[in-house]
Amino acid sequence: MHEGEFFLVKAEVLPEVFVKVMEVKRLLSAGKADSVNDAVQRVGISRSAYYKYKDSLFPFYETSRGRIVTVLFAIEDFPGILSGIINCLADAKANILTINQNIPINGLADVSVAIETDRMNSSLEGLMDRIGDIPGVRKQQIMARD
Repeated sequence: MHEGEFFLVKAEVLPEVFVKVMEVKRLLSAGKADSVNDAVQRVGISRSAYYKYKDSLFPFYETSRGRIVTVLFAIEDFPGILSGIINCLADAKANILTINQNIPINGLADVSVAIETDRMNSSLEGLMDRIGDIPGVRKQQIMARD
């Protein structure tokens, strides 16, 4: 094994502490915990376990930092949803390169957005979670990474 080498591993095969450290990181990045202490208590690990592993574990989405990512959303057909998505992207400092929206069919429209992630102030995973919380966003997924 070489220092700095990375592996892509399914969460199911990892020791539970690693999965819980990632949950703490998710709570913190999504603003769903007030502090590290609050987050570690909620997931059931010690602060020392969190600090021991936090800089060595990254969600798969973070491998997209500094890249161009295309995301796809299925949204309900009512005013303001696309504006909410764009505002969420702007708040995260994602640089929007293109936006394509299809005509709604059966009350749903597909929207694809290409963004640059290098100046983002949050993880791509956290951003996708926040967009998924917007009323009317039915589905969100990453389609491509350059």
